[in-house]
Amino acid sequence: MNTPIRRVSMAVIIMIVALLANATYVQVFKADSLRADPRNNRVLLDEYARQRGAITAGGTVIAASTPIDGRLKFLRSYPNGGAAAFAPVTGFYSFQYGSTGIEQYENSILNGNDDRLFGQRFLDMFSGRDPRGGNIVTTIDPKMQKVAYNAMREGCSGGCRGAVVALEPNTGKILALVSTPSYDPNKLASHDQKVREDAWTRWNAADTVTSPMLNRAVNQLYPPGSTFKVITTAAALRQGITPDQRLTSSSGITLPDTNTTLTNYGGQSCPDSSGGTVSLTQAFQYSCNTAFVQLTTEKMKDPTSSFVDTATRFGLNERAADIPLPVATSTSGDIPDLAALGQSSIGQRDVRVTPLENAMVAATVANGGVRMQPYLVDKLQSADLRTLHTTQPSTINSPIDADQAETLTQLMIQSERHTSGAGGAVSIASKTGTAEHSDESGTGETPYSWYIAFGPSSNAKVAVAVIVENGDLGEASTGGAVAAPIGRAVINARLGGAGG
Repeated sequence: MNTPIRRVSMAVIIMIVALLANATYVQVFKADSLRADPRNNRVLLDEYARQRGAITAGGTVIAASTPIDGRLKFLRSYPNGGAAAFAPVTGFYSFQYGSTGIEQYENSILNGNDDRLFGQRFLDMFSGRDPRGGNIVTTIDPKMQKVAYNAMREGCSGGCRGAVVALEPNTGKILALVSTPSYDPNKLASHDQKVREDAWTRWNAADTVTSPMLNRAVNQLYPPGSTFKVITTAAALRQGITPDQRLTSSSGITLPDTNTTLTNYGGQSCPDSSGGTVSLTQAFQYSCNTAFVQLTTEKMKDPTSSFVDTATRFGLNERAADIPLPVATSTSGDIPDLAALGQSSIGQRDVRVTPLENAMVAATVANGGVRMQPYLVDKLQSADLRTLHTTQPSTINSPIDADQAETLTQLMIQSERHTSGAGGAVSIASKTGTAEHSDESGTGETPYSWYIAFGPSSNAKVAVAVIVENGDLGEASTGGAVAAPIGRAVINARLGGAGG
């Protein structure tokens, strides 16, 4: 073989080897990432050629696929008139914009590609039946979800901005997960490009106030205000401090090593004082800021370490586990000195929590001090409703013991009795919060209104957290006035009570 032919042969061999290597790289090593790439229209067309599984809540279908004529064989829909109410749970599934929520994080089951559905795919292939995806059974109670959503829509002029989370304390099941304002996922699932794009543009406008596609329940961090006094009190109880501990009833207190005065809400002294002091029980039920500053900065041993440790035990300062939706990390913030500790003890300064985290705090107290892992998916099913997996309740830890949880429960019962609108068929334990914050210019705004609670107060069946960003009462938009009625409505939806 002469030299030119040898060179051509070698070049051909090199090209063949390169092609084979590239094919191997693409088909073996890059296959998964290419299949998962939302820009891969071939995969999307393949998914739209099969019936996507349903998402259900308490027997109610909240996401389904309907066969239609056209290049895309199925239309994803969110039926039963509750699309916006359930959107924080389902998310959306869109040919153009991908997916979010359960639609995204359980996609392999819904589209039928999960390995656990191999047997079904095998049978479908040999029976000639069209391929189908599996189903997701959520933990959501549809009645509670709708009550929470409607209460948020009706609780403020033009609707409340904020979130509601409800948990089953002894299992961690998420019974309601509401974020308002919300959006209609049917618009993004539409096969009409103009409908999709108009909705996407409107809901993703540069408007950080409304942000309907932001899942406030799990992705937004808020200062918890006085609801954080539950954790602060837990830290004190863990040190052996009792509810009878005497604390200042003063209307104001100077933060340690500063000239800054921190005051009670409204600048008033703590009620029912004796000799200028109140008990921890009274300070908790009347939510006296000055007493809690003194509790942490003067009465506790190694206070900063104890405070942060207790907050961490309750789930702050650690990456929150997916539910399967990703959850933002709550934090007790930077606490460089006792002045910062005093501010943090009342849920201000740099303390930030998600509504889910605050619901977990209430649920942990309700569950005798045992913190359960929250979860949103109850079961995974095949298309023929065969159960593939059932989520089992999982314990995370015990931030406090049963006696300390009972003490906190009694304090929260007293707090509820001194909260606006309290009293009704259901016994509730609660803590309100009114969290100050500033806009980008540093100007004070309407405070965030909080309510965390559980009911019944003994053997609780439900724990809730409510956050409202825009109460109608201006600076008087307290947790008791704005958020508590919403929380009580959600608790009663679960328990069938007629009042708070």
